[in-house]
Amino acid sequence: MHDPDSQSGGSPCSSCSVEGCSSRGQAEQTSACSQKLSRMSQVRHKIVVLSGKGGVGKSTVAVNLAASLAASGLKVGLLDVDIHGPSIPTMLGVEASKVEGDDKGRYPVDCNGIKVMSIGFLLPHPDSPVVWRGPVKMGVIKQFVEETVWGELDCLVIDSPPGTGDEPLTVCQVVEGLDGAVIVTTPQKVASVDVRKSISFCRQLKLPVLGVVENMSGFACPHCGEVTQILPAGGGREMALDMQVPFLGAIPMDPVIALSGDGGEAFVSAHGASAVAEKIREIFAPLQAMCQKA
Repeated sequence: MHDPDSQSGGSPCSSCSVEGCSSRGQAEQTSACSQKLSRMSQVRHKIVVLSGKGGVGKSTVAVNLAASLAASGLKVGLLDVDIHGPSIPTMLGVEASKVEGDDKGRYPVDCNGIKVMSIGFLLPHPDSPVVWRGPVKMGVIKQFVEETVWGELDCLVIDSPPGTGDEPLTVCQVVEGLDGAVIVTTPQKVASVDVRKSISFCRQLKLPVLGVVENMSGFACPHCGEVTQILPAGGGREMALDMQVPFLGAIPMDPVIALSGDGGEAFVSAHGASAVAEKIREIFAPLQAMCQKA
């Protein structure tokens, strides 16, 4: 029997024009799967930002982590999988941008060197709600992971919604080769009680915890820089010690951080010379060192 591969050196399906051919369909499916796998294989490091509690500033941490890594010369992507509250486009000032795509996939929006993908780019209007059940959300997250053409990245930061439900679970199951999770909390006990569940969630999935960030840890005076403790301090450090995971550091409250997010700029980029920005860079230094490794 004549073997088409013996002369062409390619797949026998490459010149086949028979509609409905099962072999051709399998070959196309295999090719598509290989293409999807190759996209994520170009991303050297992957970090997911988690919290069991809403309102702790998780997206703020994710945005400033991505900006800090990009400022160090790394190629960085930021994936927003908060389906119901996609705040990343607003915090980076690209909420009016739209995602372009072709037969190769969807292309992330470029924001000052950070490649960004979010459901916010696909909504007809910023006020449009996403009224989806779990299976649909899981499918969309899977599409984001598999169909986004990131190109070569040193690090992909993934901002996940709060809790231990569908979205973070899907991310951890679909994204192969996750380096680990950054867990965000605020100092008070009512937050750390819920955030501890995120650490247990990571352990159940055998996902390394890269460290805990205690956000809103005291108030930094915008005039003198002195930090005044408003909430009970040290809850994040105590939780990290008790659960035997690294403590990356504490970020004080600074009104300018909120203003930067509302204004569409990463705080560490817009106010890089401030003492709080320097503190944030120190907190992220171990993650930067990890991402700089081959």
